[in-house]
Amino acid sequence: MLDRLPELKNWLAEGRDVAVATVVSVGGSAPRGPGATLAVDRAGTVIGSVSGGCVEGAVYDLCAQALETGQSVLERFGYSDEDAFAVGLTCGGVLDVMVTPVLADTPVRALLCSALEMVSKGEPVAMAQVVEGPTAHFGATLLVHGDGSTEGGLGIHGDLDRTAAAQALAALDAGRTGTVELSPDGSHCPDGLTLLVESSTPPPRMIVFGAVDFAAALVRVGKFLGYHVTVCDARPVFTTPARFPEADEVVVDWPHRYLRGTGTDGRTVLCVLTHDAKFDVPLLDVALRLPVAFVGAMGSRRTHTDRDRRLREVGLSEEELARLRSPIGLDLGGRTPEETALSIAAEIVASRRGGTGLPLTGSGTPIHHRATVPARSHRSPGGREPSTGVADLAPRTAPPPPPPTTRRGRPSPSPTRPERPASTAGERSTVVAVTCRPSSS
Repeated sequence: MLDRLPELKNWLAEGRDVAVATVVSVGGSAPRGPGATLAVDRAGTVIGSVSGGCVEGAVYDLCAQALETGQSVLERFGYSDEDAFAVGLTCGGVLDVMVTPVLADTPVRALLCSALEMVSKGEPVAMAQVVEGPTAHFGATLLVHGDGSTEGGLGIHGDLDRTAAAQALAALDAGRTGTVELSPDGSHCPDGLTLLVESSTPPPRMIVFGAVDFAAALVRVGKFLGYHVTVCDARPVFTTPARFPEADEVVVDWPHRYLRGTGTDGRTVLCVLTHDAKFDVPLLDVALRLPVAFVGAMGSRRTHTDRDRRLREVGLSEEELARLRSPIGLDLGGRTPEETALSIAAEIVASRRGGTGLPLTGSGTPIHHRATVPARSHRSPGGREPSTGVADLAPRTAPPPPPPTTRRGRPSPSPTRPERPASTAGERSTVVAVTCRPSSS
């Protein structure tokens, strides 16, 4: 529900009743990942998408139904061998979708308005919602702020709210999707209860060092990919907002000094485009010791060899040097600043999503890869330490291919229902499917 901003926020501000469909989990080759959202108002206006077109019509009907009944529903869509044009995913995937009516004077509406307001301000927030379990609590929602405070509740037991809040904070710290099983000790969690945790974090940072033409093109691509982009260079004559109007920040400072003092985390991308030893070496000496997602440096292979020697001389280890992507970018054969920026962005995406960089034609590799959980934050603004004492958020192994059937789910668990597919990793808005086991008592 946190995916469609500002449209959904505007709808709620106008007082519209809406139904929101959110992808809970996917298996196989599904077009969109967990957290993807489609919303419908009473006039039939649609925003968003949950499948890229495969099941949009069926989900639209479910939203219209939810607006009439006022009841939430969890549905499963899969592939049908008998009729490839039936309601289902002809790409062979399995998709679980939660449809929630957001009507006037309902608790979920107030919580969603609060969450979307926080998202619009760039504040971290998560929503935990019961998607499988006792009918009386189906759709119950807990809103978790970045500082750990909460609104609403799951309506089952206070210990469960505290456990759900801890998992939501872990999802915010990790910035990625994963599945975890909660320990029954002290959770008082009913049998088969499943939570959907949607989290929204501020956009990841891309810091571009070097106020050159290639940087201007990379800034534009970085913004397109959803990064908060900063340009940093020590030369004030070149480092001006007029040259980089799309950048969120333009900083005049020595790159290594700026990097030491700014906030970075496990999603941060560092692109060094100066290819000048007096800038590169002290900067990379700092960058390669930080737990960031990506460090790349521009330059010829001769420049890279010389830079590698200098970095060894300042004491960087083999493990630290192995993190450097240099020369930066994939081999696309590009020459212009725009083509070079595309090459750099392609390597960043491949690194983030676990891609190979090979053409999909004839490669036989998965189209959708599972991304890894990034390192925890380092000197992040605000100083909040990542939460501890919760289960690992690493994604599970990919589920087996789905059975050749199109199946609908139900609000309460069914003994014959196939196992829920494992979640795939998201980016800015992420989802964690959390299964609670019954207490041993």
